[in-house]
Amino acid sequence: MRNIALVTGREYQSRVRKKSFVVMTLLGPFLLAAFYGAIIWLAMSDTQSSEQKNIHVVDESGLFQDGIKGSSTIHYSVNPRGGDTSAYDGTLMIPATFSIDQPKGARFLSAYSLNIVEQQTMEGHLEVAIKEQKLIRSGLRKETLDSLKTDVAISAAIISGGEIKEDNSAVNAGAGFVGAFFIYIFIFLYGVQVMKGVAEEKSNRIVEVIISSVKPFDLMMGKIIGIALVGLTQVFIWIGLSTVLIAIITPIIASMGMNPEETAALVQGTSGGVAPGMGMMGALFQLDFLTLILGFLFYFVTGYLLYSAMFAAIASAVDSETDTQQFMFPITIPLIFSIIIAQSVVLKDPHGELATLFSMIPFTAPIVMMVRLPFGVENWQLVLSMIFMIFGFIAITWLASRIYRVGILMYGKKPTYKELIKWMLYKG
Repeated sequence: MRNIALVTGREYQSRVRKKSFVVMTLLGPFLLAAFYGAIIWLAMSDTQSSEQKNIHVVDESGLFQDGIKGSSTIHYSVNPRGGDTSAYDGTLMIPATFSIDQPKGARFLSAYSLNIVEQQTMEGHLEVAIKEQKLIRSGLRKETLDSLKTDVAISAAIISGGEIKEDNSAVNAGAGFVGAFFIYIFIFLYGVQVMKGVAEEKSNRIVEVIISSVKPFDLMMGKIIGIALVGLTQVFIWIGLSTVLIAIITPIIASMGMNPEETAALVQGTSGGVAPGMGMMGALFQLDFLTLILGFLFYFVTGYLLYSAMFAAIASAVDSETDTQQFMFPITIPLIFSIIIAQSVVLKDPHGELATLFSMIPFTAPIVMMVRLPFGVENWQLVLSMIFMIFGFIAITWLASRIYRVGILMYGKKPTYKELIKWMLYKG
């Protein structure tokens, strides 16, 4: 244990003193806060009335003389051909051949390129107008037609511990994927650092001197734990600074385009009286951040320890860093597969059998369980997943150490998968 502590301290101190570590540690929270601020700004821009476009409609078919119902973003003015059109943003031409049964030939003319959203919105408005014309032609009065239109909205809520909490699947999915994405990135980022460190020491023959006084297992574990502590230091600083920055920018950005009641609702995490987009922000504030942060830290640490042990074993088995590529793909497959499973299975049914199964497998649990957490996971499933992660890390580390002890002093030979298995089975 003493040797592991010495190697850990050496790895930790040598890395936290680097300028790149200091720069990224301080820069990261500002980037995260800027990203968060952009989300709030986009949510507000969706809910606030954007500049309404005035469309001049030339209806030669005579079908829409009573007007076309627009929206908050597009207003239609049905006028005959000619006249001053400078006050309009474009002209919608409806030819005489345009009919209810053959609605073809409509054309939009403007000085700017029509984007996809605007085109789909205008097409939707015309479709609604044509549908109304067809219903009226079938004998329905306009008053009857209007009475048939009904807007229905269902709000989701979760009953937990006798309390009712608002639920939003989009917010849950977003929060889960953000956590899973960071775990995915951190595992690769710090795992590759372990691999590069081992490969560099082996190629420079420094490891031969170190092994004379430290056991291979102690060296491997010290390097893994040291870089893990570097990662945790960075993550804790990021969480602390990001929390402070987000707490500062949230009311500032929100107050730019909201009245005081809406701003208070956003900061307090309530969505009553706030527009739908800001309601999502309210749902975001109602997430169980303590569980998410603790879950993130656990799965980040255990996932990193599991994969970094394999990265260290790979680096010890080859002579140079370039030779590690042949063994990298099998290790990255579970992580990539986890992302695919999270997108195709977990989001559709976060409590289904497949989602539960992959959240128990140590190789996929860090990603899959992180995506499931915001949706609510039963306690026994979470505990069982954590137990499997701990045992999985111990088993993989033991197997990796058996490869490491043989490969770290072997030069001039590229091992095969068969030889790696033999190294794991060596006695002693």
